[in-house]
Amino acid sequence: MGGGRKPSERASKICVACGLPFSWRKKWERDWDNVKYCSDRCRMSGKTAEGRGAGARA
Repeated sequence: MGGGRKPSERASKICVACGLPFSWRKKWERDWDNVKYCSDRCRMSGKTAEGRGAGARA
């Protein structure tokens, strides 16, 4: 996917938690199709937001 390419030529996605674009990284090479979040912080905030969805009250 992105290995050996310039950063400007690598694949990118939009983070589902913060809405910012992020680029392909070597550590995501095997699982790029399933990557949804740009960072651990967004991944953790995304999971807590999912839990609050239907029926849960704070």
